[in-house]
Amino acid sequence: MTGAVALRYAAALADVALEQKAADRVKDDLASFTEAFSSAADLRIFLESPAAAREAKSKVIEAIAERMKLAPTVRNFVQTLVDHGRMEMLPAIQQAFHGELNNRLGIAEAEVVSARELSAAEKKQLTAALERRTGKKIEARFRGDASLVGGMVVRVGSTVYDGSVREQLTRLREQLEAE
Repeated sequence: MTGAVALRYAAALADVALEQKAADRVKDDLASFTEAFSSAADLRIFLESPAAAREAKSKVIEAIAERMKLAPTVRNFVQTLVDHGRMEMLPAIQQAFHGELNNRLGIAEAEVVSARELSAAEKKQLTAALERRTGKKIEARFRGDASLVGGMVVRVGSTVYDGSVREQLTRLREQLEAE
């Protein structure tokens, strides 16, 4: 149930962000506010509390929005969440919004795990190859993992491309055991 509600809020915010042609700014500002909200226990408790006055919450949201230079869309969205008692759902809504926006804009997220740190040129080349393969714009996150021995593992959505030496050795072992 909570997931469905988060998706509804995320879809509504995506509608507004795209209509205003401010998708990137809204995505960045919502992520920044969500991080601040999640890391500041006092703020989280205050905004989630039904005992705190609506006007006091509005003033705090306005002050934070001004200090963080948040897009008015994000400020208004946070106020809507407070008004409807949904602030505890903010992290889930932010995550759903990110996915919804990427889906609407034809962006696929990729996680690339490589045995060594890739150079900027290699990252760019790999991202371009993934874009050609998927037909979508790729938003990639890169990290290293020495346990791979060599090569890399790429996950785009539910598809995994495993070109690691570890995986190749596992396949070779299975072939030898089968013979």
